[in-house]
Amino acid sequence: KHTSKKVFVIIMKEKQITIMGVGNILFTDEGVGVRVLETLNEQYDFPSNVAMVDGGVLGMNLLGTISEADHLIVIDAVRNGQAPGTLYRLEGEEIPQRVLAKNSLHQVDLLEALTFCQALDKHPETLIIGVEPEDIKTVGLDMTPAVASKMPAMVEMVILELDRLGAEASRRPLSVENEEGQTPGIPKI
Repeated sequence: KHTSKKVFVIIMKEKQITIMGVGNILFTDEGVGVRVLETLNEQYDFPSNVAMVDGGVLGMNLLGTISEADHLIVIDAVRNGQAPGTLYRLEGEEIPQRVLAKNSLHQVDLLEALTFCQALDKHPETLIIGVEPEDIKTVGLDMTPAVASKMPAMVEMVILELDRLGAEASRRPLSVENEEGQTPGIPKI
């Protein structure tokens, strides 16, 4: 008697994770999301299922990128009426009210893009890692000390979220500093 066994192979699609830094680097603390993204790109290597996206101020133009992700980690300045430098981790129902409080066009566009993805049933699980800005109106490339000092903590928050999602980032070896005391490729803060 011959017994045949049926073998089912389940191919599990790796969850796509998008880390998106948003904001305008020309307005002091407004660009913190993009600056944190740059730091992550320079200091870490990421698995193939993790995409790093400089969202700048694109808002609705990011619809395609957002809808392709299973998990979306947004890094941004978030005005919530707390002391400058206060860190935030927002998800679920916390996102719309905090994002709209910023009164920034790219934030409203980002919220609209997320809402549109939800309507299409292609919405990622979204998390916002943010910091209370001190100044988002002054034209300048340098962030305020209150926000700049929180960048390492924000980088760590993103790495912890990736770990939670099972996507381990590996830290690159530190580079040698040049004569100005700056590591090549890493923006001076």
